[in-house]
Amino acid sequence: MKKFYSIIIILSFLSCTDLDLEPKNGLVESVAFENFEGYQSYIAKVYASLTLTGQQGAAGQPDLTIINDEGFSSYLRVWWKAQELTTDEAIIAWNDSGIRDLHNHAWGADNQFVRVLYYRIFYTISLANDFIRVAEDLPPGLSSDEIATINEYVAEARFIRAFSYWHALDHFRNIALITSITAELPTQVDPQVIFNFIESELNDIEDQLLPAGQSNHDYGRVDRAAAWMLKAKLYLNAEVYVGADRYSDCIEELNKVISSNVYSLAANYQELFMGDNHLRTDEIIWPIVHDGLVSQTWGGTTTIIRGGIGGAMSDDEKNGSPSADEAENDYGVPSGWAGYRTTSALVNKFPGAASDPNGNSADGRAIFFTEGQSLEIADVGEFTHGWAVPKFNNLEASTGRRAPGVDQVSTDYPVFRLGEAYLMLAEAELQENGTVSTTTLGYLNDLRVRAYGDNSGNIAAGDVTLDWILDERARELYLEATRRTDLIRHGKFSGGGYIWPWKGGVAEGMASPGHLDIFPIPSSDLIANPNLKQNDGY
Repeated sequence: MKKFYSIIIILSFLSCTDLDLEPKNGLVESVAFENFEGYQSYIAKVYASLTLTGQQGAAGQPDLTIINDEGFSSYLRVWWKAQELTTDEAIIAWNDSGIRDLHNHAWGADNQFVRVLYYRIFYTISLANDFIRVAEDLPPGLSSDEIATINEYVAEARFIRAFSYWHALDHFRNIALITSITAELPTQVDPQVIFNFIESELNDIEDQLLPAGQSNHDYGRVDRAAAWMLKAKLYLNAEVYVGADRYSDCIEELNKVISSNVYSLAANYQELFMGDNHLRTDEIIWPIVHDGLVSQTWGGTTTIIRGGIGGAMSDDEKNGSPSADEAENDYGVPSGWAGYRTTSALVNKFPGAASDPNGNSADGRAIFFTEGQSLEIADVGEFTHGWAVPKFNNLEASTGRRAPGVDQVSTDYPVFRLGEAYLMLAEAELQENGTVSTTTLGYLNDLRVRAYGDNSGNIAAGDVTLDWILDERARELYLEATRRTDLIRHGKFSGGGYIWPWKGGVAEGMASPGHLDIFPIPSSDLIANPNLKQNDGY
């Protein structure tokens, strides 16, 4: 089996409407954690909370009960929506309450998707806190190797907690810092406190994590390179988060990743997002793993793949052949959900794509479906308005066949990969030094050679500006849950400095208020906890 965990759940968990999400004592702890397997199962649950939604297959016994559709409560699903549907990269046809408000920049404190993102983040934090607690006093009878592995698990739980706190800082900014289960209502702290906590935790656990690349033997576990990448993300956005210039620190962490000599660019861009992308550990530093057989979810990459398929993409009688199941043959799923497409703003970043009938570009990263789709969006509710973007699929590159699973997919989600490390390094160097080094320029051109198939797309140092980097990040990283954060960092998310179709809720796009750069604290949490104060503008 390709996965680190097979999700053997021995505990059940309870959600509640404040930040202290406390696991149930469904089993007596002395029984649940009397052997190594108990800790192994619990750390699997901590990892699984990043995409799975409950204790029973794809749906059943949900972690969170604050939304009717359990699939909507997937951590990856709501994080992806917050990062993509609010930007030029994705717009969705569905009409669930509040979902179109994301692209329209019209959300408020009662938006259900904002609320689920908030509670899902803190649910994972709570699980990590509890795992750290139960691992403080280990039972007798464990071998020295088992104790050493549990200590590694503790470091990994601390990483996942830091990862979720980074999301809380990035999306909500003014939050509480909770490191243990307590009956006391938490209080908000200054963003600098959260920033310092994340930084301190990552520094403290660095040597306790598996060495860079060694986690490939236990696929899906975090290692030191993941910690370096998360610190680099924190530092690259430090001016937004806390008003501090940390670009030199960002460069230092990224150089650790690159100089480890563990990672290299995958030869084929598309294969990074296919059903056997667990074979792409040359480039993928840390994924959120999915398996259509043993870790099923209606969120995660199942939503990303099936939610972007509709129209002629899933037409069983395309080209007059009723036996041809297009969704199955072309994308490895039984059908599509006719949800998200992209806007012309993304298409126009790829040279020649908008004028090509098939959306092809000299830049091979342009993966669009245009048949029966209009480039411009007159009606948000029509899937065929806007080009589809099947960047992710559930086919195995090695066989051309569908990856394991029936309704769910086995495509893993690359959280961190070397290609982004190259782009982050270029941006940090440009901010720090006003230019990029010759070595870093070479890294950028490595990405361009992969994209173009030759050196025809290569650039010179003088071409590398902040605007160019922002556009290149879109070309390389679209649909990888970075866009909202990128636009905010470059001052182009809210306001009128950058307009895309349907921003602000009108077809031509319009400026949006600056307070939307962070999301509101959900009204339900303000009611439950009088210590909390709403973010400005809401």
